[in-house]
Amino acid sequence: MLDGFLAPDGTYFIFLLIFIFLFIVQFFYYGFFFLKFARHKESPSAAKTEGVSVVICARNEYHQLKENLPLILGQEYPDFEVVVVNHASEDDTAFLLSKMAEQYPRLKIVEIRENLNFFDGKKFPLSIGIKSATHDLVLLTDADCRPVGPRWIALMASGFSKEKEIVLGYGAYQDSNSLLNKLIRFDTVHIALQYLSFALAGIPYMGVGRNMAYRKSLFYENKGFTSHYSIHSGDDDLFINRAATRKNTQVVADPESFTLSRPKKSFKEWWTQKKRHLSTGRYYRCRHKFLLGLYSFSMVLFYTFFVILMLLSLNYTTFVVLILFILRLVFQLFVFRKTLARLNEKGIWLLVPLFEIILILINSALTVSAFMSKDTKWK
Repeated sequence: MLDGFLAPDGTYFIFLLIFIFLFIVQFFYYGFFFLKFARHKESPSAAKTEGVSVVICARNEYHQLKENLPLILGQEYPDFEVVVVNHASEDDTAFLLSKMAEQYPRLKIVEIRENLNFFDGKKFPLSIGIKSATHDLVLLTDADCRPVGPRWIALMASGFSKEKEIVLGYGAYQDSNSLLNKLIRFDTVHIALQYLSFALAGIPYMGVGRNMAYRKSLFYENKGFTSHYSIHSGDDDLFINRAATRKNTQVVADPESFTLSRPKKSFKEWWTQKKRHLSTGRYYRCRHKFLLGLYSFSMVLFYTFFVILMLLSLNYTTFVVLILFILRLVFQLFVFRKTLARLNEKGIWLLVPLFEIILILINSALTVSAFMSKDTKWK
């Protein structure tokens, strides 16, 4: 029996030790990092009255602005403005904004009539919008996003203090009850679980442009996007990766602080979006790339070695492998159940294991594709 367990060259025993090590690594990420957000409780913050500038960049976003902008302009907050940068739109965006400005005095319009290329992608118009902001607190979202409730600005602003200069929020996608929609929402939750948990652990590394805020003064202190201006994407995560610290970053996860937007309707569109987002990961700080890479790599290898060991398993070792696999699965489902409830995401909990495997395959293919091709431009 011992000879069978060790195999002629001890390969099986080595594989088993590697599998146990991968289990420990995965359990560490879920227990030390992800459980922080799953069990995180919002601390009551004093109401803020400091002025807030909501900055939105729009390019041919007539229908999205018509639908979402009134909900932003109607927020319950004493002092705010909404700065919309119309970046060389060819539709009726300019006409719509002009008409809305007559009804909403809080709306400030910044027109960029030519598609200038000082910055690639969204970074040039966003820089202009931030520069045009009246207030030091700058709250960012996209033209296709809407706040979940009327207290969005108030709740995001409540995360600021003398020490906290960056506030990270959650940008959700609408539920259309299709399998692709559920996969996209799971991916969004999985990404949020990582960057919000890491931030709570004192290692902030990214935010999403659909819902995050920082001080205008911090933007200037870090020289805006100049350190990565040649990269098409990354106006959100790369800036946070450079500017965020353990002390200056806060997480706000109140359900009323979320934004909501429509997800991509086709797999091809979603693939292009994910490819653009993943392409910026190579520019993260080394320690962030190591931590994120170790999590992803250990997850891929955990499944790989599980399959190998189940195919080669000998007598009682099958039980050991199965127990470790089930323990990780149960703990994962426990963490995701709490996370999904906190983020008001429904209908995907039991699909978590399946979606994880699907995303392993998709992200692996995207990583190879992203590193072999040019960045996708913002449109």
